[in-house]
Amino acid sequence: MWRLGFFFHEMAFGLLSVFLPLYVIAMGGSLVDIGIMSAIALFLVIPASFFWGYICDKTRRYKRYILISFLASTVFLHLFTLTTSVALVIILYAAMSILHVAHEPPKNVLIAELYSREEWDKTFARYEGFTEVGWLIGLLLGFLMSSYELGATYTLLLCSGLNLVAFIISVILITDPLLIFERSLVSIEKTIDFAFKGVAIASKLLDGLSLNERLKRENLRAFCSGLVLFSIATSILFTPLPIFFSNELMLPVSVVFAMYVINSGGGVVGYFLVSRRSTHTTEGSNIGKTVILRSMLAFLLVAVAQKLAYGIVLTTVILILMGFAYALFLVYTLSLSMGIIPAGKAGLFNVLLGIGGASGSFIGPFLAQTFGFTCVFLTAGIIFFLAYIAFKIFV
Repeated sequence: MWRLGFFFHEMAFGLLSVFLPLYVIAMGGSLVDIGIMSAIALFLVIPASFFWGYICDKTRRYKRYILISFLASTVFLHLFTLTTSVALVIILYAAMSILHVAHEPPKNVLIAELYSREEWDKTFARYEGFTEVGWLIGLLLGFLMSSYELGATYTLLLCSGLNLVAFIISVILITDPLLIFERSLVSIEKTIDFAFKGVAIASKLLDGLSLNERLKRENLRAFCSGLVLFSIATSILFTPLPIFFSNELMLPVSVVFAMYVINSGGGVVGYFLVSRRSTHTTEGSNIGKTVILRSMLAFLLVAVAQKLAYGIVLTTVILILMGFAYALFLVYTLSLSMGIIPAGKAGLFNVLLGIGGASGSFIGPFLAQTFGFTCVFLTAGIIFFLAYIAFKIFV
């Protein structure tokens, strides 16, 4: 039940994810303004994620930082309604992002500490699936509000109100765990397993037996590189995508929301699939498969950019598969990261995603405005493929 507050929080940000880029354009901003806004916010999130991850593990208090995130989002989204200046919206969004990310490391630690390692995949999948439904409902709300042509102020107030509901529910339902030890046990288990394999290989060598196995540790640098590259490609692709649908494919705002509902629906299916299966022993190889799928789908969007007769149908299929692949990727990487990232650095996962997201959120709109959307899709596909190579090295 403690996840219920996150459900309403994701509902608000699902609505905001499509509304905000269109809102900036409606105020007279450009694609570059959207890129600048996203890049500044995400670059500020990088040190903030380090801080929130460190401080929550240092104090062993997690609930308070989740509440800070939800309350800050409530206040800042209300402030959005008081201005129509693009520059001020960018500043407010950047400031909100620093406090908004406060809930991410504590949430990950709560899941890791409240459940055993064998349950991490399923638990992360259930959490992400549950909150993805909230995100999807938020997109549906955006679809309905744009269909009835309700003003931007009402949309922002709704987002603010949903975060207030998330704050109140979290005050009641979230409690800090009494004991914090599961991640330490996983780290000890990995060390012992590595030592055991070393002793077994040494024994075989001393006995003169031939070896068909190697002693390898997980390549943390390759894992981190893969996360950053994947995040760059995702941000390059999705930051300007609402504008592609609106301006290039000439779709109404309500249909743009509908396209993202389809994408989110694919994610819900992916989370449900992982929650039904225990896959922690094959996480590494599964990550590679999901990343290469995203790469191929990004290249397929090049065909959509040529405005084919059945472009909308192809786009629909691509967005469903994109959401499905992202769901699997997020669950597998989150679960792996909680086992290989040491305590006190719980924010590193979000930092790596933030580095990639900040870079890609500026690169994507810049490429779209300068060279066109075909260049955006090609660049994203290539970087997804580089991420695939990094994860292959990690495995």
